[in-house]
Amino acid sequence: MYDVIEEFLQTNKDLMPVRYSYSDIRKMTKGFKDKLGEGGYGSVYKGKLRSGRFVAIKMLEKSKANGQDFVDEVSTIGRIHHVNVVQLVGFCVKGSKRALVYRFMPNGSLDKYLFSQEVSPLDCKRMCEISCGVARGIEYLHRGCNMQILHFDIKPHNILLDENFIPKVSDFGLARLSPLGNSIVSLTVARGTMGYIAPELVYKNIGAVSNKADVYSFGMLLMEMASRRKNLNAGADHTSQIYFPSWIYDQFKEGNEVEMGDATKDESKIRKKMIIVAFWCIQMNPNDRPTMSRVKKMLEGDVDSLQMPPKPFVCPQEKPIQPVNDEVEKSDSRYSTMASYHEDSEEISQIIQSS
Repeated sequence: MYDVIEEFLQTNKDLMPVRYSYSDIRKMTKGFKDKLGEGGYGSVYKGKLRSGRFVAIKMLEKSKANGQDFVDEVSTIGRIHHVNVVQLVGFCVKGSKRALVYRFMPNGSLDKYLFSQEVSPLDCKRMCEISCGVARGIEYLHRGCNMQILHFDIKPHNILLDENFIPKVSDFGLARLSPLGNSIVSLTVARGTMGYIAPELVYKNIGAVSNKADVYSFGMLLMEMASRRKNLNAGADHTSQIYFPSWIYDQFKEGNEVEMGDATKDESKIRKKMIIVAFWCIQMNPNDRPTMSRVKKMLEGDVDSLQMPPKPFVCPQEKPIQPVNDEVEKSDSRYSTMASYHEDSEEISQIIQSS
């Protein structure tokens, strides 16, 4: 396993940030004293460089594919320099011990501002600014480097916020590099997180895998940012609200105003814009989704210039009874989407039947 990692490091010296010793890592973290969080990859600790700069140190305790997770993350993020992508300061490889050293983000991850009751929620304008920043970061990954970078795991937990709430796309453990001219990527297994993973990564007859998979995941993220609730909610008061994108679409089409707390008129317009853009991103057919460049422009524009797309459906088998508009008719009414995995569809059906 370690030969694979060392060979990669030796042949990619030009991409590499600072290489630290394991002793350096222990000193930075004061013996791994302050744990920030943990996941399937291992744990994250707060550390401090000699310069006084704080860092977040990700210890990869559980490796996969002969250390390929480490190679994937360093090879992608090591070449990235963008205000909306987390900065890799350095790394450590010592036998089985592997660490990635990132700039510390004092405001943590976006998910706690969406779903936690322990922090003050961000206002709608700030949330939209964050969504625009995330869109710029993903656009850069797709078009701004000498290689196209497909993230494959866009979700609230992987969006970090600095001291000024500027968002940083993080966690490149599932990322893939592809030549800029390649629109299609070959994958042997699905990768991503349930609830955000694009349908073509699960259902092979939907379309080819491309950077549009990140667009779908961003759309699911954007919907949750606008609504501040999970897209799939088994505890909803009404069965029609279990899959939020479908429910909110019906409210919009019926002309119902959906208020959240004491939102102002301007805040309601911002939220509606975010939701409409999300609808476009979560179309089932990858070809029907906009590029991230287009998504960014839509978010930066005015809601009145946006056209409502077809309704997002819970299950991929569902089709519109009739075209929503002329544009849909010209494109063979291919607009539809799904919650996430097939398991999600079955779960929703079971919940509805038992209600």
